[in-house]
Amino acid sequence: MFALGIGAQTILAVSGQLILLGLIISFGVAVVWRRNQLMTSAPYLLLGSVLLCSFCVGLLRTEVASWQFGVSPLQTQVGEGISFTGTVVVEPKQSANSTKLYISDSVDTLFVSADRHSSVEYGDVVTVSGTLAEPQSFTTELGRTFDYPGYLKAKGVEYTISFAAVELRETGQGNTVLASLLSLKHAFMSRLEQVIPEPQVGLGEGLLLGVKQALGEDIENNFRRTGIIHIVVLSGYNVMLVVTFFMLVFSFFLSPRKRVVAGIIAIVCFALLVGLSATVVRASIMASLLLFAQGFSRQYDVLRALFFAGAIMLLLNPYLLIYDIGFQLSFMATLGLLLITPHFESTIVTSASSLRVTDFFYATLATQIAVLPLLLYHIGEVSIVAIVVNVLVLPVVPIAMLLTFITGMIAFVSLSLAAGVGFLANISLIYILFMAEGFAKLPFAAVEIPEFSATGVLVLYGVIAGALFYARKRLLPPPLPGWTVEEESENPVAFSGEKTTGLKRETLPKIFR
Repeated sequence: MFALGIGAQTILAVSGQLILLGLIISFGVAVVWRRNQLMTSAPYLLLGSVLLCSFCVGLLRTEVASWQFGVSPLQTQVGEGISFTGTVVVEPKQSANSTKLYISDSVDTLFVSADRHSSVEYGDVVTVSGTLAEPQSFTTELGRTFDYPGYLKAKGVEYTISFAAVELRETGQGNTVLASLLSLKHAFMSRLEQVIPEPQVGLGEGLLLGVKQALGEDIENNFRRTGIIHIVVLSGYNVMLVVTFFMLVFSFFLSPRKRVVAGIIAIVCFALLVGLSATVVRASIMASLLLFAQGFSRQYDVLRALFFAGAIMLLLNPYLLIYDIGFQLSFMATLGLLLITPHFESTIVTSASSLRVTDFFYATLATQIAVLPLLLYHIGEVSIVAIVVNVLVLPVVPIAMLLTFITGMIAFVSLSLAAGVGFLANISLIYILFMAEGFAKLPFAAVEIPEFSATGVLVLYGVIAGALFYARKRLLPPPLPGWTVEEESENPVAFSGEKTTGLKRETLPKIFR
């Protein structure tokens, strides 16, 4: 209901008076419940109060978030040439034709498009000159309307400047920790680029650091057509591999409790290093909760962790729900992995030490079903070969990431020594590129879908939910006469040779989408 309230306020803009009225009503219902707890309707009163309160809190949080917009002193200068001085608050992103900057002063944050060769870094204080504009929605190549103002609003941006002239004023004014991490990232990429050739090194940087810009337009298009673009925009799968590596290293010299603290710190640093995209933040929160649960012998429920992560993210930035496609796809893909995969009799979340090919097949199939309505609505293109390509590529991704990482680290010591490991990394990266290019050339690799309405998205998700409910009912055996069906215990009996602790034995979820 909290998310429903956010969505309603984002789209409908409910007045503050109605929000206050709803909160008062929910409080009144709670008082009635408190005084009549023995009534048969008491549980329904409590449920109604909680749901209404959650809905109103969602409305209120979005209303508060809207207060930062529409009050800028720059609004009277839209369409005019201006000079704006501020600090680069996000790592600059380079595309084929320009450099994208987020520049902020004490009041406003502007999205600035500058010359591709602008030598600007995070933490620099710059003065940009150009024509101030309000972002406008536009139509994509596949006929979808992209809500560009909403996309930038989710990033706290209200105005843009294109083709800006940039003048450097000061350096080193950003966060010291983040600046150090980004400096290390650039040094690592520089070493890597001396050992592994293009375009393989661009893919390696994408797998490890989410540097999608290094791929190039043709390769990126191949990855989209084959449904594996998620591996270079740092999906939860990549984050899971990084977390597993960290914990393996820490296990050699840290106690379980210290390992948890070190692991969470490593996750936070990695998230800052690669950029706080919705997918990375969601996966990082879930991974941190998992480490905390395992380190302190607490039960970990993946589904609850997913909703907790989503609630935290929406509490911090409610505009993610409607305007951030990455948040929507990441959340629904993970939800599909958790709810749909069991119906395919997958073993994605088991105590097994390795993944089987069928696991990748079921995981990809489940996530493709879960995100299909969103792809139809937002993108308009669906990959037909995604399942096959993911099964062929995903098992190689951990190998490519590990070899690329080792290559980059050795390159700090010796480029000659790094060349040996770099040769193996190059082979794994070539394999991924070869698969993407080969399948992308197929005429039926991806199909374009005509315009798909928001109503269609709701209907399609309703059909998926109905099918899941029906499948669940079919899987439940009918109770035998005189027998009572109970849920399986959450505290399984220990196997032979193991100590019974009374706590559920935690296992590491193998894939976070």
